[in-house]
Amino acid sequence: MQNDMHILNTVAPMSAPNGSAVALGYFDGVHLGHRRVLGAAVDCAQRRGLTAAAFTFSLPGSNNLKGGRILSNEQKHSRVAALGIQEYMEPPFEEFRSLSPEGFVQKLLVECFNAKEVFCGDNFTFGARAAGNVDTLRQLCAPRGIAVNIVEMAQYGGKTVSSTRIRAALEEGRIEDANAMLGAPYAIDWPVCHGKGIGTSKLGRPTINQNYPADALEPCCGVYLTRIYLDGRWWPSATGIGRRPTVDTDDAPVTCETYVPGYSGSVYGTQPLLEFHKYLCPVRRFDTIKELADLIADAAQKSIDYFAAQENV
Repeated sequence: MQNDMHILNTVAPMSAPNGSAVALGYFDGVHLGHRRVLGAAVDCAQRRGLTAAAFTFSLPGSNNLKGGRILSNEQKHSRVAALGIQEYMEPPFEEFRSLSPEGFVQKLLVECFNAKEVFCGDNFTFGARAAGNVDTLRQLCAPRGIAVNIVEMAQYGGKTVSSTRIRAALEEGRIEDANAMLGAPYAIDWPVCHGKGIGTSKLGRPTINQNYPADALEPCCGVYLTRIYLDGRWWPSATGIGRRPTVDTDDAPVTCETYVPGYSGSVYGTQPLLEFHKYLCPVRRFDTIKELADLIADAAQKSIDYFAAQENV
């Protein structure tokens, strides 16, 4: 259950009067591997009466060091908080990137977190130019009385779960694989913006437009079975990502449009949560607007049937 996680966006002392158990990592997708590291810190904190904490960092939107964002910051924070983390530090990378490995341990783990135990994967690196690894971490933490715990990597399909694999799955339309590795459905909560009104004026099926920011990873273009959280409940929906070859020019921007059968409220200016559950088909050009409208109606019905079946499992 989500707690009131305290988020600090700069390097500064955290509230950890009895010391903390700190999870270390970028946590960009909060995937199964990240969940193991974060969960291990939470378990330790509860067992030892410590504060459950996490240290990560933010990158500017133009930085592609880690690839396109898998989740919005709000989604990332919500998923981490739901695991039980109480204190969460996320400074800009530039703020601490010049620290030596020893400076990282002393300034961050000792002075900011009052760390008693730290948790990370075996590929964790830290310090200027990633000079420190898990062996360095152990050597620097031992004299300071900090226990270092290396958490075993999560596996899926016989290989280690990673954000790189999740990005590839999303880009290839393998949404079920991505969701399995994330440990929760891939979701967006981008702001609803005004589209061209084609859904309403020409198709008779108004859509919710949530277009992707430039720094976010765009999944494979196509039609998806989705569900969207509106007015306090989940609604089955159908979402199309891509250019609309039937109604758009070839150089039109990629859009993300969701049709919610039975819903008629106004959502402009809000940020509803949209979950992707199944890839249905590619986007293609139709000869008539009616054929496109029929595809949207068919996808929406498939979504209704899909989620009805899920409830009955």
